[in-house]
Amino acid sequence: MSLVGAVVLLLLFATTRSDTFRVERSIAVKAEPARVYALLNDFHAFGSWSPWEKLDPKMTVNHCGATSGPGAVYTWDGNDGVGAGRMEILKSEPDTRVIVKLDFLKPFEGHNTSEYTLASAAGTTTVTWAMYGPSPYISKLMGIFVSMDRMIGKDFERGLSNLKAQVENRP
Repeated sequence: MSLVGAVVLLLLFATTRSDTFRVERSIAVKAEPARVYALLNDFHAFGSWSPWEKLDPKMTVNHCGATSGPGAVYTWDGNDGVGAGRMEILKSEPDTRVIVKLDFLKPFEGHNTSEYTLASAAGTTTVTWAMYGPSPYISKLMGIFVSMDRMIGKDFERGLSNLKAQVENRP
């Protein structure tokens, strides 16, 4: 098979990949859902557990809109490791779920949804952090070589671990 033929097959294969993606991680936190929800529903608390804010201490962060809950907005602009973008809480259900519109502006533009769900049982809250959205052709092509799950999943794990520490170590 020629190099051109291999490239054509690769480009065609990319068209068969899913039109959407989803990355998800969970962690059990020894606390009632209200304590976890308070940190998820208020972007002013995001820096205390974010896996990205520590990557760029000079990152610019701005808050606008509502103080917390729907309409709260968080924007950031940082180095190549964190990029730039905007988050807005679209919906929040007390002690249960927070849905965030997530717009990446750089290094690559992307428009996704981030969702935090809380499930409680016997004094423990399972926090699930998911991000999902469209997978345009270029993402499908890149996904053949780089797994979105492996690329972002480790950040979600670090963020959830930070969140757990924040909640469990707060009075």
